[in-house]
Amino acid sequence: MSEVVVPLAHGTDEGEELGWQERALCAQTDPEAFFPEKGGSTREAKKVCRACEVRAECLEYALQHDERFGIWGGLSERERRKLKRQAV
Repeated sequence: MSEVVVPLAHGTDEGEELGWQERALCAQTDPEAFFPEKGGSTREAKKVCRACEVRAECLEYALQHDERFGIWGGLSERERRKLKRQAV
């Protein structure tokens, strides 16, 4: 079984403040939904993200830290890569 990194830490090694994560709706739901098995559905996680007040902060964090797994800010890793390519 692979290790799941849950996007709910209260800080980083650099001491960065991540207070937005305390307000994230994913903090109140099953973290497994945000890290589906390959080919698994992302529908439930994205539904939670659409209603989340910190969706933009979450997506920004994922893009800045090159998060490679899971749903962040309502986007899958593939969708985040595409967004980054379009921004260049």
